Amino acid sequence: MISEGHSKISMEKQCKLLQIHRSGLYYKPKGESALNLELMRLIDAHYIDHCFMGAKRMHTWLTMDKGYKVNLKRIERLYYNVMGLRAVMPGKHTSRRCKSHKVYPYLLRNLKIERANQVWATDITYIPMRKGFMYLIAIIDIHSRYVLNWSVSNTMDAQWCKEVLEEAIAQHGTPEIINTDQGSQFTSEVFANYVLANDIKLSMDGKKRAIDNIFIERLWRSVKYESIYINPPNSGIDLYHQLKRYFYFYNNERRHQGIDNQIPVNRYLIKTKNVA
Repeated sequence: MISEGHSKISMEKQCKLLQIHRSGLYYKPKGESALNLELMRLIDAHYIDHCFMGAKRMHTWLTMDKGYKVNLKRIERLYYNVMGLRAVMPGKHTSRRCKSHKVYPYLLRNLKIERANQVWATDITYIPMRKGFMYLIAIIDIHSRYVLNWSVSNTMDAQWCKEVLEEAIAQHGTPEIINTDQGSQFTSEVFANYVLANDIKLSMDGKKRAIDNIFIERLWRSVKYESIYINPPNSGIDLYHQLKRYFYFYNNERRHQGIDNQIPVNRYLIKTKNVA
């Protein structure tokens, strides 16, 4: 699929055409032990249904209910640093942000979202593989639940997030607001300055308020339960093809209860045509 020796199209251009981040192309399993990978798969699946649990409660569940003999420090590193998780309920370490970065106010409280491209939301989630893991970023239009763009990578960095947003804007136009969490990728100057330079208002979940970005959290649940957990991918390329099929289904065929059982692409295109 990717030709390293192509005489006319560079590797970078080939990746852009296939919507693959270059780090995903050169995917190598993360250097975590088999035990850590097993623990992360358990944490990820349990977190989907118990997002109120922080690292301490997850450690209690793993040791007392599942029988693992691991210390809290290991679980805290995997939960916060590697997987990038945070608990919905207030508590210590619920948001892993860079303290030197500016944090922007939450703009969606009491806001009536009634049209496409009014508010977008973006986030990053951990994706378990058969061996190792990767990260998935997606951008969703909140009004229609339409997934505007997505990408996979084996690292989480601000430049990657900015590029995914840049591609979404090039294809779908500019939103009025984009909502994120307080993760360091989104509070970084690379991402924040790009957003503001395009006259987009940057909204961020309140500290200890993971439910502020609930729509994309529901997307992660759907992706994992309806695709990833059923058929864990073997490689970065396998993951790309699996997600490509799933997001096509999600956008073009799957009906969503939250939007009166409409299909996202229909709701998104109708509203954007009306605005145009």
